[in-house]
Parts: sequence; C-alpha cells; structure tokens
Amino acid sequence: MLSEQIAALKRYDSATIFNAVALKLGLPNLDYTDHTIRSLMPDMGLVAGFAVTAEVTTNDEDSTALEWIDYYDYLGSQQGPLIAVFQDLDTNPGRGACVGDGMARVHKRLGVIGVIAEGTVRDLTGIRHVGLPVWAWGTVPGHGVFNMNRFGAPVTAGRLRIHSGDLLLADSDGVVRIPTEHVDDVLRLAEEVRTREAELFDFYESETFSLEKMRARLQQY
Repeated sequence: MLSEQIAALKRYDSATIFNAVALKLGLPNLDYTDHTIRSLMPDMGLVAGFAVTAEVTTNDEDSTALEWIDYYDYLGSQQGPLIAVFQDLDTNPGRGACVGDGMARVHKRLGVIGVIAEGTVRDLTGIRHVGLPVWAWGTVPGHGVFNMNRFGAPVTAGRLRIHSGDLLLADSDGVVRIPTEHVDDVLRLAEEVRTREAELFDFYESETFSLEKMRARLQQY
C-alpha cells in the first residue's frame, strides 16, 4: 500500500507537501532542508522514498574507516525506493566530494533513486548519465582519503535531522520530510491545498480582481 502512497505523493511539489504537513501537524514546522541543499539536476524532477543514512569523511586519513561493502549490504537490505543521505564530517567538509559517478552506478543498482549530500559531489555529468538526481552544496573535481565512518545512524543535511527510514520528497526547492503515520492525511490535505491555491490564483489573474474581493475571499478560509 505504501508504494501506492509514494506514487500519489509524487503528484505534488515539496511546497505543497510542506503546506499539507503543516496543516496536519501545525506550525512552526521545520521538517525541510535549508537553502544549502540545492537540486543539482532540477530538470530530472522530483523523487520520493525512504532515507538511508551515512556519515563519511573525504580527506581525513585518521577517521574511522568501515568497509564500503558493509554499507552496500546495508543498502541492499532496506525497503525501497531509497534516497541515500550523506553527511560529510571531515574537518574540512565539502572540500572533497562524497559522491561520484562510480558510486552512483552501485547505488542505482541497489535501489537508490536519489542522493542528498551535506557536502559536495563530483562527476556530475556521469551521475546524470546514470539517472540519479542529486541534492548537495555543489560540485568539486576531487577528494582525498574517502572513508565510510558510520551508516544507519541519524545525520543532518541542510539543518534537517534525518533518520534511516524517514520518508522524504525532494524537488527543485529542496527536501521535505513526511510523517509515515500521516501519509493519507497529508495526501488529502495536499489535494485541498492545490484546489484552494488554483482557485485563488485564478481569481488573482482574473479581470474581476480587487483588494476588497480578495479580503472577502481570504476571510472564507
């Protein structure tokens, strides 16, 4: 059933989903990334899936170094569709890339449909060729000693604390988290938001628009 819900969520953009979550849970609601997490391939559209988290370092030679194959085993054991979320904990985070086109190919084979990086990526043309949209700070051409420090633990990306298993939707505006226990309510409210906004936008663009009529309309909600 959740796969059908995820497909339904993809009918809406992140701003509409945020509005729906805020209507359900109230404000303030900060279940979204900040401006530092940018879509590097906005033309590839949005993705919705479950977070799989990892902490890495991209230049610190003395950091914890787990076996990458253990991380890939972890990926392969998770329920998809998956969104890989990396946090670069290097002493100089972002100076080296934490995702490249080789990693993109392995991730795609293991059910990953998108990547979010609290850090940078490289080989963007190659990653695009793989068909794996990326959200990150930006790009660099290289990295140093690249260590997997930990996976499956909470990470932070764009000032959003993300746990493995979190349901995320990402598009050109950024990333929003959706509470899995409220997906049906969020879908219903998202459709209400879309309908209401369409009516208001039509009115704003109509020849009958006036501030007096706008005040009367807004008082209805």
